[in-house]
Amino acid sequence: MSTTAVNLALAAASMESANLQERKDVDVLLIGAGVMSATLGAWLQDLEPDWSVEMVERLDDVAVESSNGWNNAGTGHAALAELNYTPQKADGSIDIAKAVAINESFQISRQFWAYHVQKGNLRNPKSFIHSTPHMSFVWGDDNVEFLRKRFNALQKSTLFRGMNYSEDRDQITEWIPLVMNGRDSKQKVAATWTEMGTDVNFGEVTRQLIASLEKKANFRLRLRQEVRDIKRLSDGRWQVTLHNLASGENRVLTTRQLFIGAGGAALPLLQKSGIPEVKGYAGFPVGGSFLVTENPDVVKQHMAKVYGKASVGAPPMSVPHVDTRVLDGKQVLLFGPFATFSTKFLKEGSLLDMFGAMNTSNLKPMVQVGLKSFELVKYLVDQVLQSDSDRMEALRAYVPQAKHEDWRLVTAGQRVQIIKNDAVEGGVLRLGTEVVTSEDGTISALLGASPGASTAAPIMLELMAKAFPEQMRSPEWQTKIRMVIPSWGRKLNGDVALTEKVLADTSRVLQLDYEPVITPDAANDEARETAHVVGK
Repeated sequence: MSTTAVNLALAAASMESANLQERKDVDVLLIGAGVMSATLGAWLQDLEPDWSVEMVERLDDVAVESSNGWNNAGTGHAALAELNYTPQKADGSIDIAKAVAINESFQISRQFWAYHVQKGNLRNPKSFIHSTPHMSFVWGDDNVEFLRKRFNALQKSTLFRGMNYSEDRDQITEWIPLVMNGRDSKQKVAATWTEMGTDVNFGEVTRQLIASLEKKANFRLRLRQEVRDIKRLSDGRWQVTLHNLASGENRVLTTRQLFIGAGGAALPLLQKSGIPEVKGYAGFPVGGSFLVTENPDVVKQHMAKVYGKASVGAPPMSVPHVDTRVLDGKQVLLFGPFATFSTKFLKEGSLLDMFGAMNTSNLKPMVQVGLKSFELVKYLVDQVLQSDSDRMEALRAYVPQAKHEDWRLVTAGQRVQIIKNDAVEGGVLRLGTEVVTSEDGTISALLGASPGASTAAPIMLELMAKAFPEQMRSPEWQTKIRMVIPSWGRKLNGDVALTEKVLADTSRVLQLDYEPVITPDAANDEARETAHVVGK
């Protein structure tokens, strides 16, 4: 190529770059550079590659807040171990509906990640996901009875086949020696174990997806951009005022579609829009910290994510667990969470966040939750007042021989639980995540916490059904979605063949451990319930 041609090409590239920088109107604006915005951006790149998309982030890098690997537990939430997803009803039976729904959702996320691995948008799967057995572990007669009932109830779902249950100390010691060694021999214990669990670095997923988006001419990432105002224009588009924290300049951007995936900041940003759908919503911030050990002599004794029962009054996400993690290429162990309290909605937020989100529509639900939540308030006060020795005592309930010098305290991310006005109960504190969308679908936000990142792919499908209803019904979009999620539109629960295919296919692509499970006849409930009781 001649020098003149090269100069012309460089000039054209420079003009294109300048046009991108000066762009004042986009098809879709994504606020927040976390796993939710990254996932939605990846969906739209496949579904509508010609749409212009811009992502803005207040901090100086992507995946710094809740998506960051050190700011969450890294659990691939599939309800395999989390006891709070299977509550016991008044009649003593176990409700598995939420566990089934979460597991179904996680299988969609697995298919989404596998697709992007095959496309090269996600690199080596070992960089972000690892097979890690998931376990529930309890002690005491009542808790053992609960876990036994939970196991039997889950065996009626095809999604939880292959789960093992044991009350045998030798068997449980084989699974988790770190948790059993030094434990009182008279203590009655029980555990479930399944190899289908995963440890996921959601920060790495986010970084890799956004890096793949940045290669597209119609995508733009802008960091250090703080949203100062959001208002609707007469033509139905949204005008967003952005403040550049580096230069101090303001910029106005208009978009026909706005998504707020800013973690705890989503609620106050959505309130700026003035849409009636956000009325009555409030946020209750809960932070967390974990004890972490990197001592290889300790780390090598434990290969599992072990979930116990939450303390009385604990918020839904504060379930104690001992986790194997792979962070920054290194295996570590984590125990927690220990609840912290701050009025910040983000780890890098302001102490005024909670007060700034209060208004006349949500004050009553907040007061009602406060009046009904004595146990929660007591729990938080107790947690905040804990000393180092208190935290070590809590750890030794799960790791009896833990040594203080092996563990250090790290501060995790900040979460904002949803407070919502219920027609029957009044103000209630909600578990999980919730999509809030305007009536016309042009603005949407994700509120809430766990299971969050684990179910980002199906959550964004739900959001797109509200934001782009016509496109979601079109043959073009449906065909493309099924290329990403082969099982889309079908239930895995109850369909053994489809469940096996999804697990086998995604395990192969994501390089996860998997052995097909041969189960008894589905009609034989008794056989199903006892098929995986081990160590008896």
